[in-house]
Amino acid sequence: MNIAKHMESIFLAAAVIAGATSLASAADADATRLAMSAPVTQMVVHHAKMPVVVVAAKRLSAAEKAAL
Repeated sequence: MNIAKHMESIFLAAAVIAGATSLASAADADATRLAMSAPVTQMVVHHAKMPVVVVAAKRLSAAEKAAL
């Protein structure tokens, strides 16, 4: 069986499978959209301290930057 001889039918079969897969995954978008539209419960804490990050470092000189 020569693969080069049947390359057109292999391409068509791959195209049909890819098309069917894209249609099957497109039909699932409605279910995903419904799941995402479910009500979300959020809890807000009004008196929580905000985390603060302090970075204390010296800046590199031009010679130190060139060495890197």
